[in-house]
Amino acid sequence: MGRLISLNARQAMNASATDDGPVMLIKITHATLPAPVYLSSDPTMRFSMDPLRYGTRHQGQDYDFVIMGAIMPDDEKDSPPKTTLAFENVAPDMAAPLRAISSPARIDLTVVMALSPDVVEARYTNLRGVKASYDADAVSLDISREPYTSEPWPSGRFSPARFPGLFP
Repeated sequence: MGRLISLNARQAMNASATDDGPVMLIKITHATLPAPVYLSSDPTMRFSMDPLRYGTRHQGQDYDFVIMGAIMPDDEKDSPPKTTLAFENVAPDMAAPLRAISSPARIDLTVVMALSPDVVEARYTNLRGVKASYDADAVSLDISREPYTSEPWPSGRFSPARFPGLFP
């Protein structure tokens, strides 16, 4: 069964021109960050004039707009979803947070439509940053989920060494 997509999203994707497009909302959390970082791929609304801030308000939370490119997470059968986020390196030292984090950050991705930002079209939670890179043009973050196939199954074997009471 495929992913369920709302009728409004399907109409926007099939329209020759529309103001309603998909918006990727990103929440990044890590123990070394004082608060989660909320980022949006669309300047849906103006938050303030001084400083000038645009972004998307989703369910009461403000997501700051940053210029980014993203590949939608894939849904391949035998691998966890993975994607790459590329942020334009427009601010001084945008790579500083990446250099400060020594363990993988937790990342949640939510896809909404620009005209209905409170309606979730797709959600990918508990992803983790697996690789970060940066140069003068962009800051890139590869994210994925731990594959379910890495979980041991069954967790233990019923053998005489581990369960002597089961064997006479």
